[in-house]
Amino acid sequence: MATGYAELLRAKHAVRLLAGTLVGRLPNATAALAIVLFVRAEGGDYTLAGVLSAVYGLATAVGQPSLGRAVDLFGQPRVMFPASVLSAAGMCAFALYGIGDPFLAYGSVLVAGLFTPPLEGGLRALWPSVLKREDRVHAAYALDAVAQEVMFAVGPLLVTLIVARWNEAAALLVINVLGVAGALWVVVSPPSRRWRSEPREAHWLGALRSGGLVALLGAFFFVGLALGSIAVAAVAYADGYGDSLISSYLLSALGAGALVGGVGYGARAWPGRPENRLVVLVAALAAGYLPLLLVPGPVAMTALAGVSGLFLAPALACSFVVVDRHAPAGTVTEAFSWLVTTFGVGAAAGTAVVGPVLEQAGITAGFAVAGAGGAAAFGVLSATRGVLSPATAAPGRLPDPVPGSGEKELAGENDRHAVPEPGFRTGHKA
Repeated sequence: MATGYAELLRAKHAVRLLAGTLVGRLPNATAALAIVLFVRAEGGDYTLAGVLSAVYGLATAVGQPSLGRAVDLFGQPRVMFPASVLSAAGMCAFALYGIGDPFLAYGSVLVAGLFTPPLEGGLRALWPSVLKREDRVHAAYALDAVAQEVMFAVGPLLVTLIVARWNEAAALLVINVLGVAGALWVVVSPPSRRWRSEPREAHWLGALRSGGLVALLGAFFFVGLALGSIAVAAVAYADGYGDSLISSYLLSALGAGALVGGVGYGARAWPGRPENRLVVLVAALAAGYLPLLLVPGPVAMTALAGVSGLFLAPALACSFVVVDRHAPAGTVTEAFSWLVTTFGVGAAAGTAVVGPVLEQAGITAGFAVAGAGGAAAFGVLSATRGVLSPATAAPGRLPDPVPGSGEKELAGENDRHAVPEPGFRTGHKA
């Protein structure tokens, strides 16, 4: 297991791209917490903090696919770095001018969200040309999913440490400066500068003209809804025991479960079609949420939360493969950005839906929302197997490698152009 990941990370530029992308995404990963802490420090109430966080989240949901399409058209450096600077400028203006002028506060947060660079989709678009071997690419998708769990755990901790050392405004400033540095480190790298999308057919729907991709997005909206509802239900569960730390135990256990599952999933090559495997993984993910309805004591509940997270990172990693297979030519960054957006909107919907449920029906019903979200995700995938099938994948894309099939290098002129094996399309011409 460790040998496989070590081999992947020894590939030229791999560590730089992964680390730079994670640092570049810190502003997005910590925005909700940082905004709430800053607004409260400025004397604002939770309603204002929530609305500003929602503005940021909705603006990000709008901006990611648009910027992803721009990356596919114009390349990564021309879009990613300017976007990161504009996003950081918006959040820094918010930190410097505060909430005294509502128009300026809302406008600054709106700009920060709209111009959040699509680094996540950009990294996944780069992996084939960097790793050059199909088995490594699929392992990289799994490592990417695991790294997300680490980032969403470390990011809030970093914010709280900066607040403790300085103040809330400093946290916004430092995190966003780090974000610009991370984006810059990625876009000046040779793989990012050389990367070009495939020629694309002009179409106003862009990546969304793929029925398979739309089906996948529908399913992962509900996965996001499940996770968003769990976050709020965990807080309500902790309040019931009079100890707010319990919610952090539950969410940390969920993240740890996802990390373990993702590392295990990426450590081997899986035979068969990823579309079929994704249905099984999402079914297992949905089933993992059901024991949470037992709401036992904190120790047992923490263990159940860990189990519920086991299939999250594997499902995400498999979804990345399916996105790459079903994205129309020339739209891969946009397609990955749509997945990020849909997942985020689903999480926001989950936090909105579960609140009234908790108020009206109690904690068990709150966790039932997560189970319903998982079941709905499985239902969408099951109902759309006709459009989300290997037959509808973009021409030239192979399924995951079977064990031992991914050993051939994808050679290229001066190692710059990934020349595919028969049937393996990188989708990312250098």
